[in-house]
Amino acid sequence: MTAWEQIASKTPATAEHGFSPAFEVLRAAPEGLPPPTPLVFASPHSGKLYPPEMMAAARLEARELRGSEDAFVDDLIGGAPALGANVIRARLARAYVDCNRDAWELDPAMFEDELPDFAQGRTARVAAGLGTIARVAGEGRPIYARKLTFIEAKLRIDTAHRPYHDALDRLLAQARNTHGLAVLVDWHSMPAAAARGHRARGGGPCDIVLGDRFGAACSPKMTGLMEKALETLGYRVARNAPYAGGYTTEHYGRPARRTHAIQVEINRALYMNETTREPTEGLARLKADIETVTRQLAATDWAELL
Repeated sequence: MTAWEQIASKTPATAEHGFSPAFEVLRAAPEGLPPPTPLVFASPHSGKLYPPEMMAAARLEARELRGSEDAFVDDLIGGAPALGANVIRARLARAYVDCNRDAWELDPAMFEDELPDFAQGRTARVAAGLGTIARVAGEGRPIYARKLTFIEAKLRIDTAHRPYHDALDRLLAQARNTHGLAVLVDWHSMPAAAARGHRARGGGPCDIVLGDRFGAACSPKMTGLMEKALETLGYRVARNAPYAGGYTTEHYGRPARRTHAIQVEINRALYMNETTREPTEGLARLKADIETVTRQLAATDWAELL
């Protein structure tokens, strides 16, 4: 980990509280050595930390906010560095700051002061209450008991969101410099109810959704490779519905600029009880299968494929 990554990952969440790691980078090769593959795995929603200053302003308890976490996704991809993929995973909770959003997707209704002109208050995600600083939690319940200030939002962005993306951008640049291209896989989980509402290829509710922004974020060959690998393992796979890829996929997925990005959404019913938030026996199997797919991706001749 570089000196900047060490500083960024331990930036204080506020000036008055102790250090909380904003993110963690797990490298496939020792610091200073080139990455062995162009693969970069990311988990922006697996963070579990709810800083005290957030909870002091909240009307909901942390246990009521945990439904927005991509629980266990960081564990599911935890074996990737040993298989050749660099990993970046958020540690602060998605409800505190969402790293899969543009930095300034802020809802004006949440703030007591006027937002600057560069704030993006009219996006679909903001309208849904799920901007960079979420307004609502599960079932549309308001998170906060009071309006926030722009300074509070800017502090979260400067100490968590921006360092996360600076580090991710460097990992992708290192992959391009070493291998001529970068392959970003952004890992997420989805509620079982969302999976039941969409059919996979061949019928039945989907287990996994691959989002490539309808072919704009990566080569169709990459999507096809991942789809085949997952289907071979017995998973029902859908493309781009109900999730076509969020900010990370859209922002970094630039095939013409040698960066391919794909979002993977995993049905939580495969590995956890959504009511108790406890893992099931499916967690070990799914983790092993993800490692099988990772081995296949690591062994791919990407320069030839793409």
